Amino acid sequence: MNKKTLFAAIQYPLPHHLISRLVGFLAQSRIGWLKNTLISQFIKTFKVDMEEADQPNPKAYESFNEFFTRPLKNDVRPVVALENSMACPVDGTVSQLGDIDYGRIFQAKGHSYSVLELLGGDVERAAPFMGGKFATIYLSPKDYHRIHMPVTGTLRQMVHVPGRLFSVNPATTENVDGLFARNERVVAIFDTEYGPMAMVLVGAMIVASIETVWSGQVTPLNREVAVSNYSEQPQAITLEKGAELGRFKLGSTIVMLYGPEMAEFLDRFEAGTPTLMGEYFGQFLTDSDKPESASPDAKTSETE
Repeated sequence: MNKKTLFAAIQYPLPHHLISRLVGFLAQSRIGWLKNTLISQFIKTFKVDMEEADQPNPKAYESFNEFFTRPLKNDVRPVVALENSMACPVDGTVSQLGDIDYGRIFQAKGHSYSVLELLGGDVERAAPFMGGKFATIYLSPKDYHRIHMPVTGTLRQMVHVPGRLFSVNPATTENVDGLFARNERVVAIFDTEYGPMAMVLVGAMIVASIETVWSGQVTPLNREVAVSNYSEQPQAITLEKGAELGRFKLGSTIVMLYGPEMAEFLDRFEAGTPTLMGEYFGQFLTDSDKPESASPDAKTSETE
């Protein structure tokens, strides 16, 4: 058994949520010497570039969580402004990206998972993404941990899906089957001028919480799938391209989903490509870019 397989295997019996709560307790501490020690050691270990931070002084942060979700200076992450362009939502590294084939998303060699499971098991919610595109981006500890909008969208639905909290680093991704459809996650479904978009914020080991700008920290009272419908509310929640969508406390992974014939990612992005929030990541297709007629494709249906 190699090191990566062993690392993944020892996570199965661990009390994921208990460990995450304990780490979260430390991350929220406002005890001066404790939070300063945690922050300074983190910066040193992961070589965090504090010159990009809006507040470059590590001791100015009131807690480790405040440091970890620190905002950046206004000019360090310009958002691509090209017509019909898609902005990268996060700093990170591409895990995988490509087509959603037969309702499944490629995770790593020998591993995949279903869109239906990822989005909480609702067929109607998953249907618009069958035959579309996906991109999975991993946020390492050193990265900026706020998530931004790839394109302007109006929030239709938010879904909290309970689950485990396996690590989402490459070693685990390569060895835990269906990882992103097993971990706890928050799904945000948006309507855009180009079609449907899902932003899936995946939790992970020691992730203290996931927050969104419209609901704050997502903490359902029970361990069942929780659905909030925003299209039924009188005041629409519309977020502009490049606007903050949410944030991770202690980092994780996002999965972006788009409908069929809606978008294409730039060729330069592949597994292992580093990303920066706001950079040119893909192009949305207009009517003139699409085939005149589309025939039914078996790849749009999930098979058992």
